[in-house]
Amino acid sequence: MTMTTSRAEDLDAHYRLADGQVMAFREGGFIKLREVLAPETLDASATHIRALVAALNRQDKPMSSRSTYEKAFLQIMNLWRQDEAVRRFTFSRKLARLAAELMGVEGVRLYHDQALFKEPAGGITPWHCDQQYWPFSDARSVTAWIPLQPVPEAMGPLAFSIGSQRCDFGRDLEISDESESRISSALTLRDLPVDEGPFDLGEVSFHSGWTFHRAGPNRSGAMREVMTVIYFADGMRLAPPRNRNQLNDWMTWMPGAQIGEPIATELNPLLWHRAWPAGGGGGQTA
Repeated sequence: MTMTTSRAEDLDAHYRLADGQVMAFREGGFIKLREVLAPETLDASATHIRALVAALNRQDKPMSSRSTYEKAFLQIMNLWRQDEAVRRFTFSRKLARLAAELMGVEGVRLYHDQALFKEPAGGITPWHCDQQYWPFSDARSVTAWIPLQPVPEAMGPLAFSIGSQRCDFGRDLEISDESESRISSALTLRDLPVDEGPFDLGEVSFHSGWTFHRAGPNRSGAMREVMTVIYFADGMRLAPPRNRNQLNDWMTWMPGAQIGEPIATELNPLLWHRAWPAGGGGGQTA
């Protein structure tokens, strides 16, 4: 079996969830799954992702001159449109099926992918929830956080406030010093536990759009390289934007979508559906 075939099979194979994992995700608002992708798959994909981040990154300020958001990570989006190998990674049926099964939906579409590279000496990623940026009609969204190498505590692994997807405080706060302070205080008052453990190679997390999460600084001497893929349920409707971020996301990631109608633009292909035959489908817009 060639490396190319092996990698393709790994990206599309069925990862069987164990009893209780779906319930754990729905109760806690996140889950970390071990050995989702093989080291060879991650290594080969990282080569292409790393090259695109280097080519497309426009951040050239010294760390001391950056805002808290700018210190948190280098953020490059929709890499799948730049490179066929990255497209295969983003369109992984294994990851998309996991997203659908965890949410309990028939199928999932792509919102967008993004590389989140935290540089050595990069700062914290403040507490926030993602869906305040997204004009969706309901909560059926999830992000896969896929480290391209092991992420020990010193590198700033993603941390989750367990059960916080049911809380409605702080949902209007952008990623900032204010969100870090106010959400941290609110979570402490509600005595919600935090999972901030390291990630092993091949471990992938999935978190709901309303789950509060953060990451610590990168105190190591190496780049923390992470790829993320954001999914929403097939049939999700575009909601009227409630803030400028949601308006910008509509124009950027769902151009042509109409308020009140299901989102199915060319930038939001169907990545997995329960009705597909084994090995079929992938990348369909309708």
